[in-house]
Amino acid sequence: MTFKKLAGSLLFRIIVAIILGIACSFFFPDGLARVFVTFNGLFGNFLDLFIPVLIFALITPAIAGIGRSAGRWLGITAGIAYASTIISGLVAFGVATLTYGWLLGNDSYDTLVDIDEGALEPFFDIEMPAPFEVMTALILAFCIGLAMTAVKSDVLYTASRELESIVMKVVKTFIIPLLPIFIFGVFLSMGMNGHLVDVISAFIKVLLLATVMTILFILAQYLVAGAVTGRNPFKALWTMMPAYATALGTSSSAATIPVTLESARKNGVPDNVAGFVVPLCATTHLAGSMMKIALFALAVIHIFDLDIGTMQFIGFILLLGIMMIAAPGVPGGAIMAAVGVLGDQLGFTADHIAIMIAAYIAIDSFGTAANVTGDGAIAMIVAKISDGKLGSRDDEGEDADGANGTVPASVDSREAASSARIAEDITDSRN
Repeated sequence: MTFKKLAGSLLFRIIVAIILGIACSFFFPDGLARVFVTFNGLFGNFLDLFIPVLIFALITPAIAGIGRSAGRWLGITAGIAYASTIISGLVAFGVATLTYGWLLGNDSYDTLVDIDEGALEPFFDIEMPAPFEVMTALILAFCIGLAMTAVKSDVLYTASRELESIVMKVVKTFIIPLLPIFIFGVFLSMGMNGHLVDVISAFIKVLLLATVMTILFILAQYLVAGAVTGRNPFKALWTMMPAYATALGTSSSAATIPVTLESARKNGVPDNVAGFVVPLCATTHLAGSMMKIALFALAVIHIFDLDIGTMQFIGFILLLGIMMIAAPGVPGGAIMAAVGVLGDQLGFTADHIAIMIAAYIAIDSFGTAANVTGDGAIAMIVAKISDGKLGSRDDEGEDADGANGTVPASVDSREAASSARIAEDITDSRN
């Protein structure tokens, strides 16, 4: 990787922003620091305004696209991907509950209960009320998306895709480029009000835990896939290592699709199944991202002593799983899609979310690698339960051959191809 390419990556800019924020906190005058505090206040207010729109724009066409597909296997595969993502979040919750008490300490962060205590004040603030609440956006997106599947409205579906493209343009050209400045301001402010050392020391431990947990969860996925298919899980996992390594370098599930496809085929997954499952799961299966976000959210709850109950957090995981399906395929896309739920369900402030974003992007590639490697396990399972034929109608008793009620293989191929095209369209629109 050339220095120019490295310097252009979001991870590099986030790391530089964190380092500069820490360094500048030692000598910046209050007046200059308040400029960045003012920017952070405005940017945070804009996120509050934009996130409900982002949720509506991403989820509506995703739901409509799934409903318009030709095959029941798309729904089954998406269901498996969602279940895997939710299980990942629940595992993260269990691990955090068992380990954070001794890993992060029970009384080391009493001074951080109010992260804004002693913080600098912005020069001015502009209120930017959201057009609707996050939960309203989520419910409205589901209602309209499902309605479009019933009436087959091509005009409205096209409009929803265009809205998605516009929103993604805002994410890629405005929000993502400004994130380093936002994170610089957060670490500058924390350094100047004395909260920096405790936060960093805690999150270094959580970063290491999250990296290890994503690897262990991949192993668990292949143990399940091996039990279902009868294949050696360790050999199958080793075959997927090129996809894992590629994702480490690209931090993009979509960019890794060709390698993931080839690795899945080497694991004995038929071409039609691999060509259908891999593009779909590149968009809908984000178990690695869920693991990181859940662990980081629980770390914020622990460090800042937030009052979040068990059932409240489980509800957050269930909603976050839906948001992961709609997450844009850009670096940091999953955490950006999760911002609305973090604020709405857990009550996180802009500073809490900025810490989450910085931690997430720091190991973004490990989450992506876990996502794409898990796609291979799902492809193996779908290939087994579909017997390599997506969209079979044997159970419907349709006498297409005039003999045993089966449908010609061409029907399966057309159905798989249709579903694969829809999955690829959803993936392409977010990159």
